[in-house]
Amino acid sequence: MWYTVECSYNDSESEAEWNAFYNHQKLPALISVTGFTTSQRFRAVTSGCPVYLAIHTVKDANTLSSDDYFLKGGGNFARWQSCITDWHRNLYEAEELAPDISSDEILLLSSKPIDFLDTEMGYRGLEMLAVGLDKTPDYRVAYVLPSEIASRFTDVPGVDLYEPLTSQLQSALKEKPYPAEHIFARN
Repeated sequence: MWYTVECSYNDSESEAEWNAFYNHQKLPALISVTGFTTSQRFRAVTSGCPVYLAIHTVKDANTLSSDDYFLKGGGNFARWQSCITDWHRNLYEAEELAPDISSDEILLLSSKPIDFLDTEMGYRGLEMLAVGLDKTPDYRVAYVLPSEIASRFTDVPGVDLYEPLTSQLQSALKEKPYPAEHIFARN
């Protein structure tokens, strides 16, 4: 199951400090929560979507209501809450771990499948169906693409592109049912 958190931030004076907190304190705290397997954070390279995206692999919906989650910082943005806008949280059904996006790759999220990426270029997307929390958007298809290929999609309606802000953090208890490379790699 993927837990996604999307938002924008409206105070340029405190944004660097907020990003440092999120990247260096919040993500490590979350990955230590029982039920969290992976965590990675992204910044949009296209406009018209929330600027920031975090994707976590979690065991199930109960992980987000556990005492461990609340004790280790789940929802802990009080200091910056007034600057956070366009905030959405979703749970997407997924059997695979969220992909580990490297610095030379882009995460493409589309409102519908992009057939030629699969049929002509050999990139297979993963359909994401929202099953909990905001359910907005309720459906997406995720692709991991090299940056040079992803740049072709910057002006395509219904497509959001995200570059990694952090490396993916992984828990020590990671269980990997399928390698992410199996789902997202070229055929």
